Amino acid sequence: MGIILRLISLYELVIIARAISSFFPITSGSPFAPVVDLLYKATEPVFQPIRRVLPPMGGFDFTPLIVLIALNLLAGILG
Repeated sequence: MGIILRLISLYELVIIARAISSFFPITSGSPFAPVVDLLYKATEPVFQPIRRVLPPMGGFDFTPLIVLIALNLLAGILG
C-alpha cells in the first residue's frame, strides 16, 4: 500500500503544479512549456470526465479541487 499512497501524493503534487501554472502565461517558446505540457498530459485524462459532469462556475474550474478531495479520500481508505 505504501507505493500506492506515494503515487497518490505525487499525483496530488502534479495537480497542484498544474493549478499554479495556470495562473502564468506560458508561451510555446518558454523553457517551461514542456513542463506545463507534461502537467496537462498527466492530468487532463482525469479532469475531462469530471468537467463533463461539472460545468465551470463563474469562470472558475473546480475540477482540480474535486480530484484532490477524491484522492485524499482514497488515500484515507487505503492507508
